[in-house]
Amino acid sequence: MQRPIFKAVSMLLLASLIAGIAAIGQGASSREASASSAQAPMQLDLSGIKASIKPGGYEEYMAKHKSAAAAGEDIVIEGDAFSKSEGMDVSLLQDHEGMKGRSILTRDSGTVTWDFDVKQAGLYNIRLNYYTEPGKDSDIERELAIDGTVPFTEAKSLVFNRVWKNESGTFEQDERGNDLTPAQVEEHLWQETALKDSTGAYEEPFLFYFSEGRHQVSLTSIKEPLVIRQIKISAPSQVPAYKDVEAAYAQEGLKPTSGVFIKVQAEQALYKSSPSLLPYNDRSNPAVEPYHVSKLRNNAMGGYAWRLPGQWLEWEIDVPQDGLYQIAFKNRQNYLRGLSVLRSIYIDGKLPFKEMQTAMFPYGSGWQMNLIGPGGSEPYLFHLTPGKHRIRMEVTLGDIAPILRSVESAILDLNAMYRQIISYTGTVPDTFRDYNLEQRIPEMTRVFRESSEQLYSIAKSIEGPSGQSDERTSIINTVAYQLKDMADKPESVPSRIEAFKANVGALSSWMLTVNEQPLSLDYLIVSSPGSKLPQPQAGAWKKLTSGTEAFFASFYENYDDFSSSSDSSHTVTVWVSSARDQAQVIKRLIDDQFTPKTGIHVNLKLVASDVILPSTVAGKGPDVAMQIGNDLPVNYASRSALQDLSAFPDFETVKSQFNASALVPYEYRGSYYALPEQQTFPMLFYRKDILEDELHLKVPQSWDDVYEMLPVLQKHNLQFGLQQKPLDSLGNEAANTNIATMPPNPAFAMFLYQNQGQFYKDGGAAVDLDSEIGIKEFKQWTDFYVNYKLPISIDFANRFRTGEMPIGIIDYTMYNKLSVFAPEIKGLWSFAPVPGSLGSDGKLHRETGSGGSATVMFKHTANKDAAWQFMKWWTGKDTQIAYGRQMEIRMGASARYPTANKDALTQLPWPTQDLRKLQEQMQWVRGIPEVPGGYLTGRNIDNAFRRVVVQGEDPRETMENYVRAMNEEITIKRKEFNLPTEK
Repeated sequence: MQRPIFKAVSMLLLASLIAGIAAIGQGASSREASASSAQAPMQLDLSGIKASIKPGGYEEYMAKHKSAAAAGEDIVIEGDAFSKSEGMDVSLLQDHEGMKGRSILTRDSGTVTWDFDVKQAGLYNIRLNYYTEPGKDSDIERELAIDGTVPFTEAKSLVFNRVWKNESGTFEQDERGNDLTPAQVEEHLWQETALKDSTGAYEEPFLFYFSEGRHQVSLTSIKEPLVIRQIKISAPSQVPAYKDVEAAYAQEGLKPTSGVFIKVQAEQALYKSSPSLLPYNDRSNPAVEPYHVSKLRNNAMGGYAWRLPGQWLEWEIDVPQDGLYQIAFKNRQNYLRGLSVLRSIYIDGKLPFKEMQTAMFPYGSGWQMNLIGPGGSEPYLFHLTPGKHRIRMEVTLGDIAPILRSVESAILDLNAMYRQIISYTGTVPDTFRDYNLEQRIPEMTRVFRESSEQLYSIAKSIEGPSGQSDERTSIINTVAYQLKDMADKPESVPSRIEAFKANVGALSSWMLTVNEQPLSLDYLIVSSPGSKLPQPQAGAWKKLTSGTEAFFASFYENYDDFSSSSDSSHTVTVWVSSARDQAQVIKRLIDDQFTPKTGIHVNLKLVASDVILPSTVAGKGPDVAMQIGNDLPVNYASRSALQDLSAFPDFETVKSQFNASALVPYEYRGSYYALPEQQTFPMLFYRKDILEDELHLKVPQSWDDVYEMLPVLQKHNLQFGLQQKPLDSLGNEAANTNIATMPPNPAFAMFLYQNQGQFYKDGGAAVDLDSEIGIKEFKQWTDFYVNYKLPISIDFANRFRTGEMPIGIIDYTMYNKLSVFAPEIKGLWSFAPVPGSLGSDGKLHRETGSGGSATVMFKHTANKDAAWQFMKWWTGKDTQIAYGRQMEIRMGASARYPTANKDALTQLPWPTQDLRKLQEQMQWVRGIPEVPGGYLTGRNIDNAFRRVVVQGEDPRETMENYVRAMNEEITIKRKEFNLPTEK
C-alpha cells in the first residue's frame, strides 16, 4: 500500500522539478523585462486625429471661446454669501471641523446660487473648498449652471470624491490564519479641488468663460450632502517641465542624497479615493511581499479594481534628509497587451513637473521594477525635505483621452446613422430590394467616409511607426474598412446592416476596455539616486520550492469554508450560494456586529445553489439558507422541511420592515416560511436623446400613451421592449437550472395586476387565468406581439445602447448594468414608473409583479431561537444597509443591492431623483404567490404565449387549455399533501 503512494509522490515531485528547470530559462527574460520597463514608451502621435465636437459638449464650448483672453485676478466667493436656495434648507456652520469662518451644509437635493462680479473677461477654473459630510458612502455629485444655464453637457455631472482608508493599520486574520480584507471607513476631510471631468475624458480641469460684469453660479445636488466653505474663480495654474525644475535644482544648490532607502508596501496605502480599492492576495510569484504558500496574504494593491480615471491611492513616507530622491514602483501590468497604463504622480498634492501627469507603466506578463524616469538609466529626481510627505498615484488617460472622445463621437454618430438606415430597411432588410439609401439619406456616405478616415487615423496613432495591426487595433481597422467599403458601395449597406451593428457594438466594447487602466502594485521605493533596486521576480529554485509546498497545501486548505471553530452550543450553520466576495462581506459583518452582540457563533459556508435540496433530503442541510429563490420556500414548506417563522412572537414586528408584496411568495396556509432579502420589480427605461429630442415624444403615463407611441416608433423601425424574464441583482437574466419550471412572465403579471386580476383562486386550489379578466389581459399582452410585432426575445442592454430599442419595461436592476456597460450614453437615459391602466376608481393603476430572494430556516434546526436571531439581524435595516454599501464598495455601481427592506433601500447610494421614482413605483408592487404544483404555471403561460404569437392560435382557447393542465398539476400536489382541492 505504501509503495503506490510513495511512487505517486515521487512522480509529483519529479513533475514539479521539471517545471522548475523549465522556469530557469524564463528567469533571465523576466529580469530583462523588468530592466527595460523603466524605459518610457513613445507617446502617441495625435496629429492625424480630428477633434470630435459633440453637440453641447465641452469641446464645442471651448471652440466658441478659443479666442477668449487670459483670466484676470482670482475671485473668492464665501460659501455663506449665497443669494438664494431652491428646494433645500441650507444650514450655516461656524468654524466647522477646524475650518475657520462660516460654511454651509447643502443637502442631497435642491439648488444653491451665488452672485459675483468679474472685472476681466476670460477663461477661468472653478475650485471648490469642501468637506464631505456623512451620507450614503457614495461620491458626491452636483450639476453646475452659470447664469441659469448649464454651460456644457459634462457640467451636468461633477463628482467629488470622498476619502477612504483601511479601518485598521494591520490586517486581521481568520481562525485559519488567512488575512481578511480590511473594512473601509471614510476619513472626513477638508479638500480643495478644481472642477474637472469625472470620466477622465479631459486631463486638465474645466475652463469656464466669464464676460466682464455680474454673474451667477449655481450648484444643484444630484446625490449626497456637501459642506462648502468657498468657491474660487481662478486663472489656470501652469506646471513646469522637468528641464526647468532640474535647472531650478542646480540654481538652488540641491544635491542627490546618499544612503537612503525607504520601502513602503502598497497595500498599506494611507488614503484612497474609492473604498473598492482593496488590498488582495497575489500568488503569481514568491517574490511578492509578504508571501505564503498556502495562506491568504494581503500583499498587493490596485489590480483590476484600480482602473477607472480619477481613482487614486496615496502613501505616506518619512524622509530623513533634505535632497533629491528617485522613486521606483514594483508593479505588474498584464491587463492591456501592447499598451501602457498611465498614472499621474503627485507629491504632497501637487504635480512636481509636467511629465508626472502621465507616468507610463508598460505591459508585461510578470512583475516589473519601474524606476520613474525619461528613459534609459537616468531617473527623474524629486526634491523632498525632511519629514513626512505623501505620494499619490491617480489613474489618467493621457493621450488615450482624445482618442476615446473621438471613438465615442464616432459610435454615437454611427448608431444614429444605423437608426436612420433601419427606419427605411427595418432590422431584417430584403436583400433583393434596392432601398436607394444614398438618395434617401444623402449624408450617409459622407458620415461613413469621415468616420472611416477618423478610425484609420486612430489606428495609425496607436500602432505607431511600425504600422502593424494587432489586437489593439484590429476592431478599429475592421470597422474603418467596412465603413469605407459601404461608402464606396452604398447599395451593399442593407445586406451588411447586421454586421455593421455588430462591429459598432464591438467598437463600444473596445472603448470600454481601453478606458480602463488597471495596475497592480507590490511596493514603492523612495531612495537615493543610484540605489540598487530589488529583483521583481523570484529565482527558479524559489519558484520550485514554493510551487511544491503550495501543491501539498492544496490538499488540506479550504477557502470556501468560513466556519467558526467555536464549540459553543449557541452556533448556527448558515449556507450562502453567491460568490466569495459576498461571503466575505457577510462573514465580516457577522464577526463585527452579530456575534459580539448576541454571543451566537455562525458557521458560514459557501455552497452551490443546487446542493441545498440533496443535502436537505439527506438530513445534512444547514440551519439557515440565504439567497433562496422565491419558488423554493413554499415548495419546501409543503413538505414540512421549513420552520414556520410566524410562530415566533415578534414576527409581526419583523414583518413590518418589508412591503406586504415581498412576503406574498413565502406564505403557505396562513403561515410564513421565509424573510425577504431582495425584491426586484420593473421600471420604464427610456433614452431621453431619442424619445424626447429626436422623436419629440413624451414619457408614456398610460397604455393609451404607449399605443399612440408605437406607430411613431415603428415608422422609424424602432422597438418597444417588454420583459420576458426576471433579472438578478446585476441586471442579467436570473439563472434557471430547471427547464421545466420558470416564473410567470413579468409583463403578463403587470397587465393582470393593473386590471385587478389574480393568478390563483380559492386559496391556491386553482388557477384563475381563465377568468374574463385573465383572458382579456392575456390577449392584451399577446396583441403587442401579434399586432405590433414586438420582439419576443431581446438583448435589452445592447439594443438600448444602440438606440434600436429606445424604451422598454424591465427590472430596475438593469440600472446597475447600464451604469457600467454603456458609459457612452451616460446622461442620455433615465427611468420612470411603468405605464398604468385607468381603473374604475378613476385612478391610474401602475401595479407590477415582483421577484427576489429570501432567507429560510430548516425545521430540523436544533437552536431555533439562535437561528431566528440571525435571520432578524440579517434582514434588518442596519445590516442590509451595511451589506449593500459594502458590496457597492467592493464591486462598484454594478453591484447596487436591491434590498427588500424598505428603510434600507432609502439609505443606499441612489441619486435622489431616481430613488423617488423607485419609491413611487414600489407603492404599486404586488407579490406573485407560490402554491403547491404552481411550479408549472410560468412554463404553461409561456407555452400558451408562444402558441398564440408564433402559431397564431386563439388566445381564449389556448389559455383555457393550458389552465386545465395547470390545474391538473396543482390538484395532484394538493392531494399528495392532503389539501382541499377545487370542486
